[in-house]
Amino acid sequence: ASYYNSGKITANGEPFNPFAMTAAHKTLKFGTIVKVVDLTTGNSVIVRINDRGPFIDGRIIDLSQGAAKIMGIEDAGLAKVKVIALN
Repeated sequence: ASYYNSGKITANGEPFNPFAMTAAHKTLKFGTIVKVVDLTTGNSVIVRINDRGPFIDGRIIDLSQGAAKIMGIEDAGLAKVKVIALN
């Protein structure tokens, strides 16, 4: 996982809010609620998919900056995670 904090409009048409509990995923349906768990620390966050990405090999989800801060990866920028769809 990685995080991003810039953008104007998400792929589903919403204004991008870097502090919202949202994320980008390549294939999950917009509106899907997922739990993202850091495999090293066990920290987790629940986010809603509202954008597409990440577009870098090996990454499965891009968290908003706010979600990354809660996960504790804002400084490191990356984490090995598990993504669990909740709906």
